[in-house]
Amino acid sequence: MYYLVLYILKAISYLPFRVLYALSDVMYYILYYVIRYRRKVVRKNLTESFPGKSLQEIRQIEKGFYRYFMDMILEICKLASISEEEMRRRMAFLSIDVANEVVRRGQSVAYFIGHHCNWEWLSSVGLWIDEKGGCVQVYHKLNNAAVDKIMRDLRERMGGVCVEMNKTARYATQMSSKGRAYMLALIADQSPRHYDIHYYTQFLNHSVPVLIGPEKIVRRYEYVPIYVSVKRVKRGFYTCEMSVIQPEVGTDSPYPITDAYYRLLEADIHRQPECYLWSHKRFKFARQ
Repeated sequence: MYYLVLYILKAISYLPFRVLYALSDVMYYILYYVIRYRRKVVRKNLTESFPGKSLQEIRQIEKGFYRYFMDMILEICKLASISEEEMRRRMAFLSIDVANEVVRRGQSVAYFIGHHCNWEWLSSVGLWIDEKGGCVQVYHKLNNAAVDKIMRDLRERMGGVCVEMNKTARYATQMSSKGRAYMLALIADQSPRHYDIHYYTQFLNHSVPVLIGPEKIVRRYEYVPIYVSVKRVKRGFYTCEMSVIQPEVGTDSPYPITDAYYRLLEADIHRQPECYLWSHKRFKFARQ
């Protein structure tokens, strides 16, 4: 199973980008019009998230999402063979000094990302930071061992290290005891399991349960929380802007960093709604 998946992935990855996107155009029609992959879920998410938009506008975003979704899947496959130089050209971290300056002074960074634009390509931040090998990516271990190994290898190709979510605290403690500054990447817009809900925040016209683990890590280890705003410039090209997350002044929220993160992510989604991952039931535990 592992070698079969790896062979297919490698074969796809060596295709030129122009061929990949031609393939994506064909697969979009199959996915959207024939298979109708999660069409009801996507439409429900979009309609509830943007109540002020017309049905025509919702359909436009919906089709844009499916087109981008196919692009992104093939771009992720490209991780298996893309060169470091090409990756730096296509995923540009324009304000990496914001993070590098923090690490230079001996303090670690927790950089918050979301399922907006190509989050897998964000693993290439390891090519931009001063401390090589100092970028750690927190991830959910997949049930399929073969696919899990392949995805972990892809994410580590560009200089990062993968750590399972349930081992994050242990890893952070070890790094802290060594006095080593590094960057910890957190995809923080995932929904907690129903039995692990402790806090709700406003997000895309919903009151949603959110993970509070990332903020707890920031507080416990005194990390600097940084948000990564990703913009899709054109097919296969992105820019990333980093900024320190600033909680709202005077807030009485128990998790102000989490709230501020969701406001920043929501602003990005409103700018490019087709680039968000709408195919999952993100609001299944929402209170409204």
